[in-house]
Amino acid sequence: SCALKPPKSSSSSSVSELNSLRRGCSPNAQTGRSKLQNKRATLNQQIIKQMRMRAGAENLLKATNNNKVKEMVLLELSYVNSDLQLLMGQLEGLNSSMEVYQNTEETANIPLIALGLKETKEIDFSSPFKDFILEHYSEDGRSFEEELADLMDLRQSCRTPSRSEAGVELLASYYSHLPLIESRFFSPTRQNGIFFTWYDSFTGVPVCQQNLLLEKASILFNMAALYSQIGTRSDRQTRVGLEQAIAAFQKAAGVLNLLKETFTHIPSYDMSPAMVSMLIRLMLAQAQQCLFEKMALPGVSNQFYALIRMAQEAAKVSEVFDQVHQFMIQTPIKDNVPLFWSTMSLVKTNHYRSMAHYFVAAALLDHELGPRDDEDQQEKMLSQVYDQLPEGRTPIDILKNKDERKRFGKAHIRRAVSGHEEALRIYSLCEHLTKLEALKDILKASHQRSLEKYSDFENEEEFTDYVDAPDITSKTEHRAEMEVPAATKVKVIDFFQRLGPLAIFSAKQKWTPPRSVRIYPEDRDEGFTLKGESPVQVVSLDPHCQAAGDGLKEGDYIVAVGKTDSKWMGVSEVMQLLKDVDEEGTEIQVVSLMDSNPSMPAKSATFCGNLPKTYSMICLAYNDEEKPLKNRKVTKKSSFLSWGMKNKMKSASMLNLPTMDHSGAMSWNKPIPTFPSSSCYNSDSSH
Repeated sequence: SCALKPPKSSSSSSVSELNSLRRGCSPNAQTGRSKLQNKRATLNQQIIKQMRMRAGAENLLKATNNNKVKEMVLLELSYVNSDLQLLMGQLEGLNSSMEVYQNTEETANIPLIALGLKETKEIDFSSPFKDFILEHYSEDGRSFEEELADLMDLRQSCRTPSRSEAGVELLASYYSHLPLIESRFFSPTRQNGIFFTWYDSFTGVPVCQQNLLLEKASILFNMAALYSQIGTRSDRQTRVGLEQAIAAFQKAAGVLNLLKETFTHIPSYDMSPAMVSMLIRLMLAQAQQCLFEKMALPGVSNQFYALIRMAQEAAKVSEVFDQVHQFMIQTPIKDNVPLFWSTMSLVKTNHYRSMAHYFVAAALLDHELGPRDDEDQQEKMLSQVYDQLPEGRTPIDILKNKDERKRFGKAHIRRAVSGHEEALRIYSLCEHLTKLEALKDILKASHQRSLEKYSDFENEEEFTDYVDAPDITSKTEHRAEMEVPAATKVKVIDFFQRLGPLAIFSAKQKWTPPRSVRIYPEDRDEGFTLKGESPVQVVSLDPHCQAAGDGLKEGDYIVAVGKTDSKWMGVSEVMQLLKDVDEEGTEIQVVSLMDSNPSMPAKSATFCGNLPKTYSMICLAYNDEEKPLKNRKVTKKSSFLSWGMKNKMKSASMLNLPTMDHSGAMSWNKPIPTFPSSSCYNSDSSH
């Protein structure tokens, strides 16, 4: 939602808005989170360096026929690929650093996973936009230096948003400005030389594009990442903190879903449809975990109904994390998601499933069906716990028969014990997971509690009493749902509103330079009429009037009357200015819409070192001082009569992400995420 009508003091309003948002960022804060992001940025630069070296070596390998040179190149490639594996391992370690995102006092709850912010390069809009303002809008670009500085400051602040709602609003503000910037400066018929570079948050591979699609998608991703960090940072020892965490994870899922539906072909692994779908499920699973913790916060009452209810709630949490884990182990997601994440999801699957069995065991072993109990209600509750019971058993038999009740209770507690042991075993297999002492303590305490319950009912008739505990059906009273935050529709003021109404003065429209026409009283009264809102348009022009002889044309837009800018003025305001015209007349500035057939950049993939520039980041070969060649083809443009309609033409295309070679033939063999190389790149591949 964008406000296009300028206030009387637009400059001061923009500055005030920007300053209020800047308070939400902390670019110099030496926190654990900021240090982690700095390490991520350093790793990204090292990955670029190794990719440059590998691209050059692969080119040389193809170009030479000298066997000795080939041997040397292959040796160099092995070193480079080894370095890339080490860097990828370090990046995975950063993505596994959960402790910096957790609440410092959090020791009683299982840690949550937060997304790291995508890193980007600093961009200088100044020179390209000044040139565009001069060439396209025929205005002095130097007069917009303040607006350009505000825009660059806003983008720079978005690289280090604070972990709060203010930080989200900062990102949302820039996201809302991007459509305005796109309409003002990104023409469908020419490139402006600005390259937006973002790094994949999982692989560190840079992606570079000249349009704003990558920029918009990356800002949305970072909004979701920031919400996830707010959720992990919340104090889950309090009801308010848990509600804040639930809302944050639901909003993170909502933003990711918006990203998935809006930007479907971004050539970056972390924003591919499959990866975003998995991240949505992860955020909702963590919200469901917090909903369970909220229910358990006051304590679980040792009553039959309360225990059965909590058992099904725990089973629901186990179920959603099992679904997340199944997503994480599918190709190509498993090649890019940190092992820590999939292991944590599997630990939670086993842990909460074991808790569900423990609660059912407690309901059966600690309680008996008394004469005052509602037999029908308990039978209904227990029947909802099981999808299928062993043949010959019914819920009412289990409730009424003391031995049968005890037999099933012990079966559930055995599954609880074995499940907790499995969770501990999986925990011990992951190097990064073992660093979370709080998680280890929680898993051990849960295991010990189940063991104590089992020992209370252990006897020598174990083998004769043995029965397998059925699976527990999940059920929840409060299901985690995606929530699109209102922050994604923040209202902003166009930085470049002085250029005029965006519906008219945009990059897709082309006009003649402003020209002066002298208006006399008789022209004002009988020579022509005005229509439109802002800017006003000349209609019903008398071809014999003096203004027409001076160059005024039918359909011209009046952009200035005398020395007064009239781009934002309506008919009544312009008429008021013309009302005082004396016999000597006054000069007005007008522009005419040009109707031409501009050329359109051809859609083509550009390669550098056998890597598409849109993926490998033109950084592998791009020189800031060089201008890219422009291949063009003639494309029909909308006629003058349809100047106000939405332009259907799209600008330069994006390149789909290269896929893995399913045959397994890689330029090097490694089990960690791979980079696109000459052996696996296919120009027609899609992710």
